[in-house]
Amino acid sequence: MSTPSSSVSGPVAAAWPTDRPSLTIGILTKNEAHHIEACVRSAAFADQVIVVDSGSTDNTVALAQDLGAEVHLYPDWQGFAVQRTRLLSHARGDYLFYLDADELITPALQAQIEAAVRSGERAIWAIEWSVVAYGRELKYFLSQSRLDRMFRRDMLERYEGVVHEHAVLKPQDQPVPRHAFKARLLHYSRETVRGSLEKLTQYAMLGAAKRAQAGKRGGVLRGMASAFAIFLRLYVFRLGFLGGGPGFLFCYFIALECFFRYAALYYDRESLSQSVGR
Repeated sequence: MSTPSSSVSGPVAAAWPTDRPSLTIGILTKNEAHHIEACVRSAAFADQVIVVDSGSTDNTVALAQDLGAEVHLYPDWQGFAVQRTRLLSHARGDYLFYLDADELITPALQAQIEAAVRSGERAIWAIEWSVVAYGRELKYFLSQSRLDRMFRRDMLERYEGVVHEHAVLKPQDQPVPRHAFKARLLHYSRETVRGSLEKLTQYAMLGAAKRAQAGKRGGVLRGMASAFAIFLRLYVFRLGFLGGGPGFLFCYFIALECFFRYAALYYDRESLSQSVGR
């Protein structure tokens, strides 16, 4: 699965803590120069900040290095799950929090993360997003779901899944408690129409490949039904309409992704791939 990475270390970190549990924050990147500085700065309270880069051609790596992140290069893109598993292999903290490059940890969330780490509990913590789309925070938009993002590192075995990947835990002696942080991550999900179109292509094709692997069927009518249902849920029931134009665009692009996922599942079934790049 993994090939040896090239490592580009940042400045030497402070001595590893011995009197308290430690925290690693891991970030996946590719061409994230416009996000990475703010992202790494928001994670700087961690004992270790790791960036696993998938072959950036901008100055993402240099910026992350200058801010003290520990950078590992894996340009042979094999999917999100593989990259997260590779990141896990470099983590040294007692706890591991996965952060995407287009996300920021707010001061309120930082305080809750630090409290969870101090607790020493063997548990999993989920987060919700506060979406920032097209220059506007969608303050009233109700988050779609909670995502598991922080783990006791020794509980994690690997990640699996083409898109919307999930953690696979090592066998546990007892049920694992699950918690959710009350403070939200700021998620700069969609900033430009062009970027949204690029993301649409990637996620639609990866979603189609995932469903093809599971033996599911596609088609235009199925895609239209899925798109209508998700748009109605996001725009009306999850209050996307309160976000004005940015709220409409955000919900509409997600609906388009659902439509093209099922269209590609039918028309492109024989050529679908699980290695669509970021």
